[in-house]
Amino acid sequence: MRHIGWVLLLLLATSPAGTAKKMTVQELKDLLVSLHQANKTDAEVASELTEVELSEELTRPMMNSLAGSVSGQLTTEQLFILEARSAVLAPPAADLPTTAAPDAATQKAILDKAIDYASKIYKQLPKVSANKATRRFQDNQQLADGSTAAHSSVTPLAATPPIKYTAGAETAVTFQDGAEQSPADKTQWGANAMIALLGPGPVLSTVMQEAQAAGKINWVRWETVAGHNTAVYSFAVEKKNSHYAVNYCCFPETTQGGEMTLRGQGSPGSAGNYNVNAVWKNYKATVPYHGEIFVDPNTGVVLRLITQADFKSSEWVRQEDQRIDYGTEMVGGKTLVLPKSSIVDTTEMPYGDNPKGRFVFRHTLFTSEYKDYQAATN
Repeated sequence: MRHIGWVLLLLLATSPAGTAKKMTVQELKDLLVSLHQANKTDAEVASELTEVELSEELTRPMMNSLAGSVSGQLTTEQLFILEARSAVLAPPAADLPTTAAPDAATQKAILDKAIDYASKIYKQLPKVSANKATRRFQDNQQLADGSTAAHSSVTPLAATPPIKYTAGAETAVTFQDGAEQSPADKTQWGANAMIALLGPGPVLSTVMQEAQAAGKINWVRWETVAGHNTAVYSFAVEKKNSHYAVNYCCFPETTQGGEMTLRGQGSPGSAGNYNVNAVWKNYKATVPYHGEIFVDPNTGVVLRLITQADFKSSEWVRQEDQRIDYGTEMVGGKTLVLPKSSIVDTTEMPYGDNPKGRFVFRHTLFTSEYKDYQAATN
C-alpha cells in the first residue's frame, strides 16, 4: 500500500491537471478566435494554450495570420512554443502542394542528387564560424523541496507547470566539414536546474550516409519549404548502423542506500539547487533514430533535416526531436548552404537513476538561429 501511495503521489506531482487537448491547426485557430470574442485576458488565453498539443505543424505563415486573435505577450509565447514543438510534424493537408507524386524512377533520381550533394558538397564545406543565438524553454523548474527522493518528503504539485521561456544565450560556433563544433558546456542540474546538450548535433552527411546504408529511405510527399517545392523522404536507422550519439549533462547519482540529495540543502540562498556535494554523471548513449529529409528536386540541396532519436522507456532521456533548416549565406565571396535555424525538443527524467523519480519528467526546448557567418581564421 505504501508503494502504491507513493506512486500516486508522484503521478499527482507530475501530471497536468487535465489531459492535453490534441487538436489540428484549424481547431487551434477556432479556439483563439472564440477566446478573443469572449474577451479573455492574455493570461487566460495563454493558460488555455498550455493544455494544447498539436497534431500538425504550426507554420510561421499561419502564426502570422493569428495575430488578430492574440491577446498579448503571454499568448505569443505559448504560440511560439506550439510552433517549435510541432516543427517535426507535417503541416495541414490543405497547405501541401497538389502536385502528384513523381514516378519511382524520378523519386530515385532526386534522392541520388541529395546523396551526392551531402557527400560531395556539404561534407566538404570550408570551415566557417557563426554566432548562435539560443532560447531555452522548459517546465518543472521547481520539482521538489524535500531532502531525499527516497523519502516521501517530495512536495506534490497540483499540476505540472507549463513550458515557458527560461534563458537565452549567444555563443560562437564553428562548422568543420559541415559539422557544428560548440564550446564545452558542462552545466549541472543543480547549478541552475537546466540540462546541457554536449557534443555535436546530427550532421547531414552522416545522416544521409547511414540512411542510405540502412536502405530505409522512402518517398513521403511534396512540401513547400522557403518557397521551394520540396521532395520529402522518410528514413530510419537501426542501432547497429547508427552513430547518433547523445550526451546530456548532468544527472544526480543515487547512493547505494537509494537516497539522492535534492534541493534546498546547500548554503543560504541556494534554495532550488541540489546539494553542492551531490555526485553527478552524464547520460550517454548511441541510439537508433528516424526522420525526414527535405530535398530541392532540381539541385539535390537539402533544405531541412528532421531527426528523432528512438529511446527505450527505461532511459533517463525519453525524447530528442531535432529540426535543422538550411539556407544560403555569402561567406568569403562564395555562396554556401548552411544551417539557418534549429529546434531541439527533449524530455528527461531529472532524478536520473532514482527509482522513485521514474514518474518525474522535464521538457526542455531549445530554439536557435545562426547569423554573422564568416570564414574561420583557424
